[in-house]
Amino acid sequence: MDHIKIIKSQEEHEKALERVIALMESDPLPGSREADELDVLALLIERYEEENFPMDIPDPVDAIKFRMEQQGLRNKDLIPYIGSAPKVTEVLNKDRNLSLNMIRRLSAGLGIPAEVLIQDPIQKSADQQDIDWQAFPLSEMRKRGYFEGFTGSLQELKEYAPEWMGKLFSSIPGGYSLQPAMLRSSAHLRSNDKETDRYALWAWQARVLQLAQEQCLPCIYKKGTVNFQWMRSLAQLSWSEQGPLLAIEYLNRSGIHLVIEPHLPKTYLDGAVCIAPNGNPVVALTLRYDKLDNFWFTLMHELAHIALHLDGSETWFIDDLDSLGSDNLEHEADSLAQNALIPEDALKDINPGDSGSVNDLARKLNISSCIIAGRLRHEANDHKLFGRLFREKIKCALNRLATK
Repeated sequence: MDHIKIIKSQEEHEKALERVIALMESDPLPGSREADELDVLALLIERYEEENFPMDIPDPVDAIKFRMEQQGLRNKDLIPYIGSAPKVTEVLNKDRNLSLNMIRRLSAGLGIPAEVLIQDPIQKSADQQDIDWQAFPLSEMRKRGYFEGFTGSLQELKEYAPEWMGKLFSSIPGGYSLQPAMLRSSAHLRSNDKETDRYALWAWQARVLQLAQEQCLPCIYKKGTVNFQWMRSLAQLSWSEQGPLLAIEYLNRSGIHLVIEPHLPKTYLDGAVCIAPNGNPVVALTLRYDKLDNFWFTLMHELAHIALHLDGSETWFIDDLDSLGSDNLEHEADSLAQNALIPEDALKDINPGDSGSVNDLARKLNISSCIIAGRLRHEANDHKLFGRLFREKIKCALNRLATK
């Protein structure tokens, strides 16, 4: 026992085997020094062989065929586990991948270890999660193009939901950490009493990070870049017809991602902000309200969170701007956003119903008239103010600019 040590080479492995054979031939008494030595050597040899001579896991389909042969099963006997006769044939011919749902049914029904059938890394990750995969708004996500390359039916998507959702979450660092249970501690959610679909919100967050990851920014964000003066300069881009595109360029040149992604059902989102894995902030807008003034205020609100609050203690700020509430952080962001767009005392002499004074102030501040009119409508709680004037739609503006 004095000379036993970790086996590190083939030569040491062979010597250990020789010693084990000799000990076994001597048939040591249980509890004796030789019996203890035999036990220790056996463990060391097993560890060395696992590390250096790993056994190949059998191919999943070969494992299924082997079990069918053992139990005298025919193709039709697999229908309860795989779904239909054509699917059984496709799986056994390796023309169709096993879904995680199929694997669980086969493992329970035929007694094939799940680890033999689960060899895809995405499936392995998905299998380790306690997730109701059918709770995601799969139909809407499919329509929106969340699953690049998927061309099957909704029923097919539901069968392979763990794989496709797992692919989405695995495409971004920390995708699984966004799951609903984590939201209570890692995200600041501004909403009314409307019940938010947390699974839809989780999918939307993952999509935002995925789209941000596809963007190549010219620089890394420097802390402190976003401040009142920086936001004021951004606001003054709004006078231009190309203001929204100029805003995107302005943010990108400062190391900030801007993602436009419509909200999913029952999420009631206007925008959000977070820090991407690369360290750059990500501003996400849903354009839930198709109004130019709403675009600018929501953008400024999320940027205000970067300036004031995004310090690492909160990973996400998620905003429903219809929510009134009494949240101090949201009131601070509202105030900074409003003042960056229109200085606090600029509206004191304006006639709320006079379109000419709106245009005059817009020229003076070098911003869009829509922003001023939108602020006046909001403060007067009168969305009919100014009639059809100052009501440019942001989606129309973006589409028009994209076709130029």
